[in-house]
Amino acid sequence: MNILFVCTGNTCRSPMAEALLKHKMENVSVQSAGVFAHPHVQASDHAITALKEKGITCTHKSQQITDELLDWTDIVLTMTLAHKQMLREQYPTYSEKYFTLKQYVQNREDDSPLDDVIDPFGGSLETYNRTLTELEHLIDLLIDKLAMETKEGNE
Repeated sequence: MNILFVCTGNTCRSPMAEALLKHKMENVSVQSAGVFAHPHVQASDHAITALKEKGITCTHKSQQITDELLDWTDIVLTMTLAHKQMLREQYPTYSEKYFTLKQYVQNREDDSPLDDVIDPFGGSLETYNRTLTELEHLIDLLIDKLAMETKEGNE
């Protein structure tokens, strides 16, 4: 399965989610991108530090959403409802692939303003750590869901 995490600039939330999933689940292909990303920018210093404190290396370079990425991915997990809505407007062909991360792990079809993952951009290391804790919980739920789907697919 190919998974794409999406946030705004692809320097905080989506690279942390990507790094967490790569660290915890080796047999999945994962990338991240931003709806307003400047290409080839490394993850924010606090994102790198927060991950490093958990023993996770992050060598990320940002990328913008493209048709090629959307063709590659099986599922797009956005950090906010606004990201999901932006993708629906800009790339409607792929709408069936779009979910907020929270919506997907909670097996919901409905959109909720409560789906947003905290944006740490410009915040302290403590703020990044709070976001990383939230993402780690969501990534653990995602791994459980993917394992269950794989098991059901093999039965």
